[in-house]
Amino acid sequence: MISQVQVQFPSSARLWTAVIAVMVLSSTALACGGAAPAAQTDPTIVEVTRVVEQPGPEVTREVQVEVTREVPVEVTRVTTDPAAAGDPGKLVIYSGRSESLVDPIIQQFKGATGIDVQVKYAGTAALAATLLEEGKNSPADVFYAQDPGGLAAVSQIMTVLPTDILELAPEWARSEEGRWLGITGRARVVVYGTDNLTEQDLPDDLWGFTEPEWKGRVGWAPTNGSFQAMVTALRVGWGEERTEAWLRAMIDNDVTHYPKNTPQVAAAAAGEIDVGLVNHYYLYRFLAEEGEDFPARNAHLRAGGPGSIVLVSGAGILETADNPENAEAFIRFLLSSVGQQYFAGQTFEYPMVDGVRPSILLTPLHEIAQPEITLPDLADLAGTQELLQKVGALP
Repeated sequence: MISQVQVQFPSSARLWTAVIAVMVLSSTALACGGAAPAAQTDPTIVEVTRVVEQPGPEVTREVQVEVTREVPVEVTRVTTDPAAAGDPGKLVIYSGRSESLVDPIIQQFKGATGIDVQVKYAGTAALAATLLEEGKNSPADVFYAQDPGGLAAVSQIMTVLPTDILELAPEWARSEEGRWLGITGRARVVVYGTDNLTEQDLPDDLWGFTEPEWKGRVGWAPTNGSFQAMVTALRVGWGEERTEAWLRAMIDNDVTHYPKNTPQVAAAAAGEIDVGLVNHYYLYRFLAEEGEDFPARNAHLRAGGPGSIVLVSGAGILETADNPENAEAFIRFLLSSVGQQYFAGQTFEYPMVDGVRPSILLTPLHEIAQPEITLPDLADLAGTQELLQKVGALP
């Protein structure tokens, strides 16, 4: 549901508070594409508080907020302190997440705060390289990455986040030094076409796809940041030699290259391939749009291992950020109930905060056979890219 709300700036007070009241729908109804909504609940309230040094004329701005949630949640406050009196300032985000996935929640933040948000979209690995090249001259305030590998690669140029922000995410989903933290969880899965396969037909682990019976039937996306993070996990869990052997065996087995995850899901459903190596949530976008008859499903590898790692999208603030208060406000907003409800209900990712439930379509995190690999272990993105180039998976 979309709710119109008003944000008022009092003419005589030092503080203004934007109170966003949102009537919510069941995430189950959205995920299933049209089921009857749950009984109406109390509004979700999000307060966005900002200090204004000087009085100004009263202004009322309407803000549209769209979230999904099964139960009401508590008040969340997002606070900023812009340098210019009465001016909310700006925020520059380098986003390795695609515009179609994150622009709606960025626009909600922009509408609720009035901050001038500027976003540079590109691949996570490319943006990490750009940040390292720009160094102190980078205009970026926030690096919002698709995967922890990209974040870890530039962690030395990000600032340590305030404790109250770090504590919003679970300990496993943040860097050891507190320079970045997870916003959403995304599990690596095998997507398979149901016209040709059942889950029982799949091998127990990734190595099984190197067998002759899978020749020409598997797809991957070597340029994708999450795939590269998974390969980094293979290097950590399997070692360099076994990982290189797996990559070469997959190439010898005529694995099909795709530019990203979405085409793999479509190809598996169309029978162009039987299996794709993807993040879990892409399938559910197809199911939401095309219904339960869409002929593809996800499977978590039975033997677990690095191919079943749960990654995070995440964010950190650059040490050279010109707008650090607005950057902190943005990360708090992403980890607020409204932000987490958006990701759980609209993009089918795992929320990071307590009290916001993932879609009932998803396998609970505790049921996934994850490897004993920590996210900070995935820092060597450059080494992974060198290995992928060495075997010919990357140009």
